[in-house]
Amino acid sequence: MKHQTEEKQVLWSKAFIMLLFANLFIFMGFQMLIPTLPPYSQSIGASGLEIGLVTTLFSIGAVIIRPYIGYMLEYRDRKPLIIIGAISLLLITVLYPFTQYIFVFLIFRLIHGLAWGWSTTVNGTAAVDIVPNARIGEGMGYFGLSVTIGMIIAPSLGIYLFQHYSFTVLVVVSTILTIIAIGLLMRVKLTTPRIVAERKKEEVHFSFLSSFVEKSSWYPAFVTFMATFGYGTIVTFIIIFSEERALNNIFLFYLINAIVATIVRPITGRWFDQKGPKALIITCAALTFIALWLLSLATSTAYIIYSGIFFGAGYGSLIPTLQAWVLAKTNPERRGVANGMFYSAIDLGIGLSGLVFGIISKYVQTAALFQISSFFFILVILLTMFASKEALEKQQPKIVVSHGRK
Repeated sequence: MKHQTEEKQVLWSKAFIMLLFANLFIFMGFQMLIPTLPPYSQSIGASGLEIGLVTTLFSIGAVIIRPYIGYMLEYRDRKPLIIIGAISLLLITVLYPFTQYIFVFLIFRLIHGLAWGWSTTVNGTAAVDIVPNARIGEGMGYFGLSVTIGMIIAPSLGIYLFQHYSFTVLVVVSTILTIIAIGLLMRVKLTTPRIVAERKKEEVHFSFLSSFVEKSSWYPAFVTFMATFGYGTIVTFIIIFSEERALNNIFLFYLINAIVATIVRPITGRWFDQKGPKALIITCAALTFIALWLLSLATSTAYIIYSGIFFGAGYGSLIPTLQAWVLAKTNPERRGVANGMFYSAIDLGIGLSGLVFGIISKYVQTAALFQISSFFFILVILLTMFASKEALEKQQPKIVVSHGRK
């Protein structure tokens, strides 16, 4: 048995690298569907409200399942839960082309949300189990980069396949990426915190509320909700906006995002570990605010590129930083719950944003939606500026990890 204290500075272990790439392929397989599902639902007869429900029902499913997964992660090994989540995502993806009725499509979105909530919670928890606690900002920053790149590269690939080939071809590519991820996950060797490995199910009391909210880190999760609410307009409306403005190169927004986010990630990860989250989050939110306004004013490829640069530097670092902030304030046995809360904040933010701005879209132009949503990043700045000292402090308890159960 090895203890994490013996190798406290080892970050780039084989297990961490394999899990990082598996998570990247899962996010790519999933995220390439996201910007194409609203127009696909429109093609099979969805109304404006139903297009909003495409995102909202998915978010509801993810939020419902996460407290139960957080509860299981307090006493269960990581690997079986990870495999179940990935296979579930694969199955629901394969079924999408067979949905020609909007009612069935919306049911599939709810089920997809359940699978996504399961998978993201266990993957994120497995990652933080591997990362040395003293390097949690840097480690989860790199892991978060797999999320960010997946969220940024995959939509541009999805848009290209959807516009130049077909929705079925898009699903085939998504399926292949998810199969690769499952292959990596089956080979990765994971660690389980000793306090979890030695705990029995009977010793853990389940409460939906206590498994939904981790009190020690609720504040950064709330800030995450506000940030993703502002981001939700891009997820739902960017293709529709590009068609209105005849912006044929909108995929560059995602591509530039990925490049810039990758470049700045090592810098921002170390910034978090050395100085904490406050100044970093304020900076990232300000850059994202500028990016949304540049996007709303876009009439040419140049605007798209400039917006992508600011968005990659801002939002591309903001979400990993918020996750590191959440986890830095949480004890090891509760990190499954904290991860679930973090991802639920993301899904709630994006899901409710799609619904709210879907209704608002009836009364304003699409560009105005980006401008309105940008002010949620001003709110993120204010929430961070006026956060209490206690909310900003990191907890760094010693973690003893058992390799006895994998």
